[in-house]
Amino acid sequence: MDILKVQNLSKSFGNNKIIDDLSFSVPEHSIFGFIGQNGAGKTTTMKMVLGLLKADSGSITVFNERVSFGETKTNKYIGYLPDVPEFYGYMRPKEYLKLCGEIGGLSKGKIKARSEELLGLVGLEGANKKIGGFSRGMKQRLGIAQALLNEPKLLICDEPTSALDPVGRKEILDILQQVKGKTTVIFSTHILSDVERICDKIALLNNGKLALSGTLTEVKAKHKADGLFLEFATKSDKDKFVIQPQVVPFLNYSEQSEASIKIHTENVTKTEAILLEALTQNKILPIKLEVMEPSLEGLFMEVIK
Repeated sequence: MDILKVQNLSKSFGNNKIIDDLSFSVPEHSIFGFIGQNGAGKTTTMKMVLGLLKADSGSITVFNERVSFGETKTNKYIGYLPDVPEFYGYMRPKEYLKLCGEIGGLSKGKIKARSEELLGLVGLEGANKKIGGFSRGMKQRLGIAQALLNEPKLLICDEPTSALDPVGRKEILDILQQVKGKTTVIFSTHILSDVERICDKIALLNNGKLALSGTLTEVKAKHKADGLFLEFATKSDKDKFVIQPQVVPFLNYSEQSEASIKIHTENVTKTEAILLEALTQNKILPIKLEVMEPSLEGLFMEVIK
C-alpha cells in the first residue's frame, strides 16, 4: 500500500514555477529519500503535503485521504520535523513532550508512556537540562521524539541531518532506521551518502520536475556501468599493464593512481575482454578487477548539469 501519493502536482510563486507536474508515491513502512539541490522544491512539496501551501494543480493523498489546503484532517496521520525545529528553551524534554501531547489530545497516561519510550529511542532518557542548552543534534533527536508522539503513519523530516556533524548524522539515521517498522519515513536531503545508507526508494527533484525515481537498485540499473577499475599489487605491475598495445587506446579515457587505473568505456563487456587478454598474455595478476557501478552522486551530477 502507498501511504502517500502525489499526482501531477504543480506550484508557482508569481512567474517562478517551483513544482512542475510532479508525481511519485511512497510505499508503507519504507524509508523514502526525497533528494535535490537546495531550492529544488523539496520543502515546497512537503508543505503542500501538510496542507500548509495550496497547490496550483494536482492532488495529494495521505492514507487514501485527500489533502486540502488549510484543512489539516490528514495531518492526524503525520509527524513532522522541520529543518530547523523550534522549542521553548526554558522547558525540559519531558515538559515539552507533555505540552505537545496535551495539544494533541493524548491522555496523561499515554503521554507519560510515549515520552519515556521515545526519549529512550532517541537517546535522551537521561537528559534533564533545559532545551535551550541542547546541542543541534540533541534538538533534532528531541524533534523526532515530538514528531513520533502521536504514533503517526507517516513521518516527514525536512533536511534532518544537514547541519549535523558525522556523529550527529549517524545518530539521526540510526533512529530513522529503527522506526521504519512502525511508521513510514520520508526525508528530504541533499546529502547523498545518507540516502544510499538507509533509503528503500528515492525521488530526485530537479527544477521542480522528477528526474529519477525508484529503488536505488532500479535507478542504477537504468544507467549503464561506465567503466572498469583495476588495482595492482605494485606500481611496476600497473606500469607494465598500461604500456600493452591492447591497453594504450583506452588511456585517453582513464584515471590513474600509483597502483590502480579506472578506464571509462561505453562497452564494458568488450573492454573487459580486451583487458583480460592483455593481463593473461603478459602474466600480470591484478588484486582487483571490478565493473564500476554508477554512483548516486554520479547520477545526481548528470541530472543537474
